[in-house]
Amino acid sequence: MSFDANLAALNVELPPAPKAMGLYKPAVTVGNLVYLSGHGPLSTDGTLQLGKVGVDVDQDTANAAARQTGLAMLATLKAHLGSLDKIKRLVKTFGMVNCQDGFTQQPAVINGFSELMKEVFGEDCGIAARSAIGVNALPAGMTVEVEAIFELND
Repeated sequence: MSFDANLAALNVELPPAPKAMGLYKPAVTVGNLVYLSGHGPLSTDGTLQLGKVGVDVDQDTANAAARQTGLAMLATLKAHLGSLDKIKRLVKTFGMVNCQDGFTQQPAVINGFSELMKEVFGEDCGIAARSAIGVNALPAGMTVEVEAIFELND
C-alpha cells in the first residue's frame, strides 16, 4: 500500500499546511533530503494546541498534541511534494515538549508523533533516529514542537 493510501486509511483530517511564523521556510529540499522546520500541534480549524505539560495539560493531552503535530507535518509534506509517495523514509526526528521543571516523560509525549509516522510510513520507513527534550517555553505557548528530516526516493 502507498503512503498516501496508508494516510487515507487512517481516516484523519489534515490541518491546512502551516504557514511560517517567522523568517523561514516550512520545508526545504536539498538533494534527496527534505528538512522540515519545527511544526506545532495545528488543529484543522487553524488554531494551535497550547499549554505546558504538568501545569496546563497532562501527558496524554500532550501525546495527542504530538500526534496532531505529525498531521501538520504531513500536510506540509503533501503541499511541498504533492504526494507522500515521493518519500523513502523518515530519517531523524527532534521533539521538544513545553513542560514544567522535573517532567521527565518527553519520550512518551513525542511517541504521539512517532506512532503516527509508523502508521503512515510503516515499521521500516516510519521509525527514525530521534531526540526528545523538555523546554521551558515554545512559540505561542504551544505544547510541543517537532522538526524532522525525510529521505526522498531516487
